Amino acid sequence: MAKSPETEHPLKAVGWATKDTSGVFSPFKFSRRATGEHDVQFKVLYCGVCHSDLHMAKNEWGFTQYPLVPGHEIVGEVTEVGSKVEKFKVGDKVGVGCMVGSCRECDQCTNDLENYCSKMILTYSAVYVDGTITYGGYSNLMVADEHFVVLWPENFPLDIGAPLLCAGITTYSPLRYFGLDKPGMSIGVVGLGGLGHVAVKFAKAFGTKVTVISTSINKKEEAIEKLGADSFLVSRDPEEMKAATGTLDGIIDTVSAHHPILPLISLLKPHGKMVLVGAPEKPLELPAFPLISSKKLLAGSGIGGMKETQEMIDFAAKHNILPDVEIIPIDYINTAMDRLVKSDVKYRFVIDIAKSLKLE
Repeated sequence: MAKSPETEHPLKAVGWATKDTSGVFSPFKFSRRATGEHDVQFKVLYCGVCHSDLHMAKNEWGFTQYPLVPGHEIVGEVTEVGSKVEKFKVGDKVGVGCMVGSCRECDQCTNDLENYCSKMILTYSAVYVDGTITYGGYSNLMVADEHFVVLWPENFPLDIGAPLLCAGITTYSPLRYFGLDKPGMSIGVVGLGGLGHVAVKFAKAFGTKVTVISTSINKKEEAIEKLGADSFLVSRDPEEMKAATGTLDGIIDTVSAHHPILPLISLLKPHGKMVLVGAPEKPLELPAFPLISSKKLLAGSGIGGMKETQEMIDFAAKHNILPDVEIIPIDYINTAMDRLVKSDVKYRFVIDIAKSLKLE
């Protein structure tokens, strides 16, 4: 008979979980594995709330395993390290993002692209190498292989910085990989939510000219005055969109709702690149002719490898790139999820685990 989540491992743990597709969270007792020779154990201090957590809580992507403890923007302080750990020591501030394992042997892994390994293990709701289900950062402690742990830069805020472990690497990686990081380039960012506002900050730090593209004129002042975007387009305004035809070198599309992409492709210069990082539930309609006629590229990108994630955090610390967050207690999570559905957050919730998670 299978052991219960509370008894399958030796370390007692507590968190908040949802037990079914209602997506309603409540306190949950479970367990973590003992710290192995290559493992880092840390006390969770803060955990960001990603839109993926909402999709997964309601099984909207179809592969959720309940009970579900989400959270893949996890930061904390090391309390124990395994005998063969080389990069971390007790007291270090660390982070864990979207993955906690991979095969470490394939072409993707040996090229620092563990995120594209066919055996990549997600931080939560995945099967770990020992056959147990992974649980995320809406919890008091984590145990992870040191390879999948990021060293947090000194004097860089843990609470505000936590969402960079997902939203940061998700936008940093495509800007770098597709060469959309050259000073003077014109880059569009579609959607001004958790991902979009971080994309703007990274693109500006690279020295590019940034245009925010949104369905809502209400975000114009925020985009330009607060986030430093150079211009703003309302995607529902045909005249504005027409006037901007062929002006952008690249576009990062962060929207996870269904939306038309033909108007966005038209904004690209010939040889321009549009990269999808949002994940709409339903397929998008892809027109072939606009791509063919101007040699435009439509691509996708998902998080980044561990080497690049560390590089991203270090770059963010150097350039003081921080998400805009709202700090919440863990017992506010159900309200936070309701607000997330309505996009009622600027721009990311972060749970104060250390102060609000009761250990009994």
